[in-house]
Amino acid sequence: MAELIAPEVAASGEISGALQLLDLDADLGDVDALVAELAVRTSVVVGLARGPVEERVAEALDLTLTAQPARSQHCVTVDDLDAAAAQLAQVATTHPRAVLVVAALLRQTARLPAAEGLAAEASAYSTLLAGPEFARWLAARGPARPPHPEDDKRIDVRRDGDRLDVRLVRVVRRNAFDAAMRVELSWALAVALADESVQVRLTAAGPVFSAGGDLDEFGSAADPATAWAVRVTDSPALALARLSARTEALVHGACVGAGVELPAFAGHVVADPGATFRLPEVAMGLLPGAGGTVSLTRRIGRWRTLWLALTGAPLDAATARDWGLVDALS
Repeated sequence: MAELIAPEVAASGEISGALQLLDLDADLGDVDALVAELAVRTSVVVGLARGPVEERVAEALDLTLTAQPARSQHCVTVDDLDAAAAQLAQVATTHPRAVLVVAALLRQTARLPAAEGLAAEASAYSTLLAGPEFARWLAARGPARPPHPEDDKRIDVRRDGDRLDVRLVRVVRRNAFDAAMRVELSWALAVALADESVQVRLTAAGPVFSAGGDLDEFGSAADPATAWAVRVTDSPALALARLSARTEALVHGACVGAGVELPAFAGHVVADPGATFRLPEVAMGLLPGAGGTVSLTRRIGRWRTLWLALTGAPLDAATARDWGLVDALS
């Protein structure tokens, strides 16, 4: 099993072996030894199982794909095991740095307190900002769009007694999160942080809850160190983590990137039956950077969070409820 330990990094910087596939239907030998080896790996190791899964091994792995109904957070059921494995292998070949970093980060944030987990996420995200995979995506994106003439308000905040309604209203940009929205959201949540009697309700105007981070701002940070400082000093994610027990989120339509990562901090999440949830960042050479490696791991586990991050595939509302990403459908 020595090939599972680490990827190979060439002198040129090329990376191979970022993701390894482990056939769980084969004879695994000494399970204790395998679990111990997995504890010190740096490669991403994904198990493939058509039959029963040894839970100790599945817990130690980064993810297990199974043809059987998955009864634990360690596993994801797929229709075609070979096709799903090939999809993950292709992602790891195209974006090995993002794949390695997000998997390593999830192993940490699943165990860390929220504040420490968010700081670790900020570090990992800022590291990838300086990487070649993000640079390649940024070049393909091309120049940022000019400002929209009606793009002047991000958040609507109303207080009625002990309830604070916080509504995303940047409809002209599909409620995309930019720096201005992050600041306005932080200010709004500061009201609830200052008054323990306040209950927060987070909603959004328009056909989608949020299209995620504003792609036109990607790559605009002065440098990775400054990007890290901004994320840890002005963090709606940390505010929502602190307010979790007093927050309800009502989501609908597309919930992409930050649009799923932030509501997932709420103690109670209600989704419209037509809502979908997606983490597209790895395909950009990045990772979920709005708190998702902390919020989603606490709801659905690091294994299923990794599946969403690596595939970028949409998760429907019914499955999100079954997994625990949302608590109820409206």
